[in-house]
Amino acid sequence: MNEANIKSAIKTHILNEFLPGEAPASLTDTTELATTGILDSISTLKLVAFLESHFSITIEAHEARVENLNTLSDITALVLSKLGPQ
Repeated sequence: MNEANIKSAIKTHILNEFLPGEAPASLTDTTELATTGILDSISTLKLVAFLESHFSITIEAHEARVENLNTLSDITALVLSKLGPQ
């Protein structure tokens, strides 16, 4: 799975679960999700659960922080780092 496919899957999930009815163009690579309140603590847990199940990865507690989950780019980078070299 390449970076574009990973980012697309994450974006689709965020739009469907946390921004229903929002135009896909409104969620950019740099849209702040955690620091603006789009992702609260419960939705962050749901996002982590999705990432773990969809990509067959494990996200450690210390990795589920704002720096890794604030933007679509941050989340994609985290998933890529967990998947390792492809």
